[in-house]
Amino acid sequence: MDNVEYAGFWIRVGSALIDTVLMMIIIVPAMTFLYGPAYWLEGSQGALGEILFNYFLPGIAAVLFWIYRSATPGKMALRLMIVDAATGGKPSVGQLIGRYLAYYVSILPLFLGLIWVGIDRRKQGWHDKLAGTVVVRKIDKEPVRFENSAD
Repeated sequence: MDNVEYAGFWIRVGSALIDTVLMMIIIVPAMTFLYGPAYWLEGSQGALGEILFNYFLPGIAAVLFWIYRSATPGKMALRLMIVDAATGGKPSVGQLIGRYLAYYVSILPLFLGLIWVGIDRRKQGWHDKLAGTVVVRKIDKEPVRFENSAD
């Protein structure tokens, strides 16, 4: 893996923020449609739609993007991808599902498992360690060439 570098804490935070904004573009109108504008003032309705849109949809979307693109839209925008930590290849579906579930392990002790990305030599959070994955940034070996530029 000569043309990659491990993706650190802050670039991964940026990736998560992009993904959050994109999910909100879907979730906010859907929740407003289902429960009306009062939903945002009164809070949780505890209904099936809320559970589906706030918990299942983001999880399913993330895992499907990981399976088919090795990255969520936020990771793609920042040229990051999830790879198998041992081989550098595409992780298995089981690894990716396990990685998502391991986020809960990373979050529960005061987000320590996510903060670990900033401490670890390979920039792995606990969810990466448990799933055997690592997030890398693709680096081009050739310089960027612009069309219509004067040489």
